[in-house]
Amino acid sequence: MQIKLEEVVKKLKEYIRILKLAKRPKREEFFRISKIAGAAMALIGTIGFSIYLLLTVLPKEF
Repeated sequence: MQIKLEEVVKKLKEYIRILKLAKRPKREEFFRISKIAGAAMALIGTIGFSIYLLLTVLPKEF
């Protein structure tokens, strides 16, 4: 399987176009997104840890 040069150039042009459309977030927007992402990770971690505890501790009690 050979990769054609034209296909690579076409993909690179698409990536460059997308990068040109992207903008840098403002400081407030960045911190808001970071807080939301951190809260979501903490929530998912808490749910996962709870499930782990239920599956390891509860079977020993019965």
